[in-house]
Amino acid sequence: MTAAIPGLIGVLILVGLWEILALTVFDYVGSGVPTPTSVMTRFFSDWSSGLYGRNVGQTLKEAATGYIVANALAIVLGVAFVQMPLVEKALLRIAIASYCLPIIAIGPILTFVLHGDAPQAALAGLLVFFPSLVGVVTGLRSVDRQSLDLIRACGGGSWTQLTKVRLRAALPSAFSGFQIAAPSAILGAIVGEFLGQQGSGLGIMMIDAEQALNADRTWGIALFCTLAAGAAYVVIGWLGRAAAPWAPKAVRRS
Repeated sequence: MTAAIPGLIGVLILVGLWEILALTVFDYVGSGVPTPTSVMTRFFSDWSSGLYGRNVGQTLKEAATGYIVANALAIVLGVAFVQMPLVEKALLRIAIASYCLPIIAIGPILTFVLHGDAPQAALAGLLVFFPSLVGVVTGLRSVDRQSLDLIRACGGGSWTQLTKVRLRAALPSAFSGFQIAAPSAILGAIVGEFLGQQGSGLGIMMIDAEQALNADRTWGIALFCTLAAGAAYVVIGWLGRAAAPWAPKAVRRS
């Protein structure tokens, strides 16, 4: 609790500066930046009216789908990379290319190829896959060599090493990758909604607010998305600490 006080103070100072600048400098230059007070008033009004309830679930479903599928694929491919180096040589560059693809360019293509909320989930998965893959592969390869030698001396092969040592040792690093990728899943889903411009979701909600020139609602949605991404990061960090309580604090800290 004490460790969170400096961060809370920093947030309060930032909000206070925002309020002052919005009422003075930004208002003078006509930038249209709303005050935190007006943004929060609009947010609670929209929340009580059920506007968020109709859209948050859709975005979270898309993000969760992409996140789960991409992480499952990252685990499978990470194991294949470590166990079969030939697979890594064949597919590693493709994995890197998938992360380098500009989502603004690939989004419209996915919208044409896929249907329903699949394009949004696919974009979320694209942003999640590579960080998770790096975490899994790094963890699987960071195992203590003496443990591997002991299993080999007892007659165990590479798959015994994987199940008895590598998977357990990989948990801290893997969850670090999962944690970093969690906010990206929400970002990918929202960007996919922006590009699709149909259905429901926070991205669609933001488009409607921008078209209506409702600055308070637009800023409120943006702040909510930021909080949702931060919450995802914290939750995965908690799960990582629970899954690997033996990991050093420097590794487990979210």
